[in-house]
Amino acid sequence: MTYVRNCWYVACWSADITEKPFAAHILSERIVLYRAPSGALVALEDRCVHRNAPLSVGRCEGANIRCLYHGLLFDADGRCIEIPGQDLIPEKARIRKYPVADKHDWIWVWMGDPAKAEENLIPPVAGLQHPEWLLGHGHIDIAGEARLMCDNLLDFTHLSYVHAAGFAASDAWARSRPKFTQLPNGVRSERWVVGDKGMRTREDAAPIDGWQSYDLLLPGILIMWNGFYEAGTAAKMNMGAPDPALTSFDVSLTCQAITPLKEKQTRYFWTWGPRKGPADEAVLAALMSIADEAFGEDRAIVEAQQRVLDDRPDAPIMPTNSDQGVLMYNRFVAELVRDEQSGSASPIRATA
Repeated sequence: MTYVRNCWYVACWSADITEKPFAAHILSERIVLYRAPSGALVALEDRCVHRNAPLSVGRCEGANIRCLYHGLLFDADGRCIEIPGQDLIPEKARIRKYPVADKHDWIWVWMGDPAKAEENLIPPVAGLQHPEWLLGHGHIDIAGEARLMCDNLLDFTHLSYVHAAGFAASDAWARSRPKFTQLPNGVRSERWVVGDKGMRTREDAAPIDGWQSYDLLLPGILIMWNGFYEAGTAAKMNMGAPDPALTSFDVSLTCQAITPLKEKQTRYFWTWGPRKGPADEAVLAALMSIADEAFGEDRAIVEAQQRVLDDRPDAPIMPTNSDQGVLMYNRFVAELVRDEQSGSASPIRATA
């Protein structure tokens, strides 16, 4: 599977990176990350030029990193600056340096042309210290292509079936259809689900109206807002976005990142939590319990889907009318990949 390269991918959590080497994979490339004593981030190809030993099992020395196989030392730009027992250092003794950023409690690595790496292109997710939201977090590994997880997030018909237990989702999710809008760097989905039961955090099971709005941005970053309201609210809003002043139940924000590690290996990062308030800690605890179950349900179905595709890679796909967002996003990605491969790619603009 081919992915867009001129964008920022999530490598790990900010807290993972210290002054010790940290190994990461993105798009089947091995990357070593660490912090210099100044706090500056370093992201280099995880390979010594001598015998291809991984630098991630090496040692940081100030802002430099030493291979602990035969001792070659590399600076933060990827240039070899010392070969024990040898004075002459060949010009070719260098490894790739990646643009890297620490933002919103994630470490982001730019996998394409370094000249096009602009930090303002990092999607505007909410970090763990956001003043408005109390966010829990986690990640899981999935034995499947990252594109399958993107498809999963673009067709929430699956909530009624995959997440009948985890989210206690009713069949209203399968019967309603969102409005999709093309964005400069992804797609936006907006919808009301009328007559739903809300999240499992509600003690009152009376039907209510649920509003959901999310952006799925390159290369697989989800920013989603959910709110549940008393029955009849959707009609009062003429099926448009709810008035922020309205009283709501179970308002939550989730930010998620889908990172292709290697072929058929994906890491799925997520944050999720309620708006800060008197009962936010209790709500957060309930949401974290739901998350463990629900994201495990996603993993199970996507891994099962991958096994079928492994056996029948040429099996045809029959789209339904729930696939509007999937088709829109995948066409967008395919166009960008073709542009990159032809050398005509223009910079992706950030969502306003």
